[in-house]
Amino acid sequence: MTMVLLGHQTVDVHHRGPSRRTLSLALASVAAILFAGCWLVIQRHNERPPWAKDVAYEAGFIQGNRIRQYDPTGQETIALLAGGCERLQAAGQGGLKASYDPGLWVDGCLDGAAGRQPVKQGLFH
Repeated sequence: MTMVLLGHQTVDVHHRGPSRRTLSLALASVAAILFAGCWLVIQRHNERPPWAKDVAYEAGFIQGNRIRQYDPTGQETIALLAGGCERLQAAGQGGLKASYDPGLWVDGCLDGAAGRQPVKQGLFH
């Protein structure tokens, strides 16, 4: 870069940044910290996501809502509201997501079967 000063000759100005070694060490440090943080989160939650309660409720809500929507006579919906959601969960038909929090899965199933708005859905509830 060349800088021109009034009344003086042209002066070459060099701005030295950090060395490649310093940049490499900083990048390696950031990568190691990020890797360690990810490893800790995975160890803490294993196969269960940190938002497992929301996932359980939402899965139950979707199951109950689908049964209600595709029930032409309304008999299956009545059966769900009369304890069918608990029977589905106890029989293992709720899937892996129901195992995160069985009670919330049943609550979501009942809300979906009744046609209510999902109470515990979204980022803030």
